[in-house]
Amino acid sequence: MQVVILAGGFGSRLSEETHSLPKPMVRIGNLPMIWHIIKVYEKFGYSDFIVAGGYRVDMISKFINANQVSNLNVRVVDTGLNTQTAGRILRIAKYINGDFMLTYGDGLSNLDINVLKQFHYEKGKLATVTAVHPPPRFGTLELHGDDVRAFHEKNQVMEGWINGGFMVFHKKVIEMIVDDNEVLERTILPWLAESGQLSAFRHDGWWYAMDTLRDKNHLNSLWQANQAPWVHI
Repeated sequence: MQVVILAGGFGSRLSEETHSLPKPMVRIGNLPMIWHIIKVYEKFGYSDFIVAGGYRVDMISKFINANQVSNLNVRVVDTGLNTQTAGRILRIAKYINGDFMLTYGDGLSNLDINVLKQFHYEKGKLATVTAVHPPPRFGTLELHGDDVRAFHEKNQVMEGWINGGFMVFHKKVIEMIVDDNEVLERTILPWLAESGQLSAFRHDGWWYAMDTLRDKNHLNSLWQANQAPWVHI
């Protein structure tokens, strides 16, 4: 099964880094984020990747070409500067040969990819998303009227569920995409959900997305301390 990595956005919330390079090329340790993502999948036997680039796609291509190894096939495709997430999938449709994995170019996890795939096929739906708890940012107050009954430290489990990427799609999903302007999260995924064709694989383990400089620094601190959960799967 192929792995598609959406890597074309501007990364504006990480402008300290992305004014000169695309977000997937921001370095964690001495290697770019996209390398870390590829390695997560490689641990579970995946070797065929399509990178849907856009902003500064030349930098991604240059890195991949310089670091391509014999057991991996990584194709970098320029899917346009302003193409939306679903539109990028449509742009690479001719390279997709069947059902495929899909993830974003800024998220890492200690998810077992093969368990996710097995879950997807057991459910028999057109698509599966990985539901994760967002990283905690604030402690919470438990109120009763004007009184504080309890103070809870940051607790990831209390934060609900979000789409953490690490998705699985039937190739038929591509037929639903009309043009470059379609946003996966606003049109395709909601339509699948409303049609009863979207499953959620709950992952209670570690997940983190690099949206801001604070996030980048946190991931780097884990890497430098040899405590990177995505490495020690």
